[in-house]
Amino acid sequence: MFRKTFFAATAAAALFGSTAYAAGHSMNIVDTAKEAGTFETLLAAAQAAGLAETLSGDGPFTVFAPTDEAFAALPEGTVESLLLPENKDQLTAILTYHVIPGKVMSSDLSDDMAATTVQGSDVMIDLDNGVMVQDATVTSADIEASNGVIHVIDKVIMPEM
Repeated sequence: MFRKTFFAATAAAALFGSTAYAAGHSMNIVDTAKEAGTFETLLAAAQAAGLAETLSGDGPFTVFAPTDEAFAALPEGTVESLLLPENKDQLTAILTYHVIPGKVMSSDLSDDMAATTVQGSDVMIDLDNGVMVQDATVTSADIEASNGVIHVIDKVIMPEM
């Protein structure tokens, strides 16, 4: 237990900077993501979709957070198109597909588990080769915030539309 907790704390400090983690989880999900500096696209999209305020609220929420690199790997023009006001519904559906109500830590996951997202569809969790959410790999888990937890993923996952 100690080693797992120590590893999570070490990974969080490395990813988010020791001040963010040392704050005792006093920052919400949005502030924690801002502090990390690797989620600018996700935060801009959440703002455009009107979800930043919700993710700053009481929660708890579990966010599978794609990095800026994950967004950059999408086909050229995808992000810019999604950020247009006329595509707000599609953007909202994609972002809420990355959020699960409640606080789900990595220790709560099981292989071949289905988790229902805020968007309404399920995401599949696979533990065979590390932790996978749909076809995205969790690169850092259990980053705690005052209103939930962030699991960093290396790919933007897309709901069926």
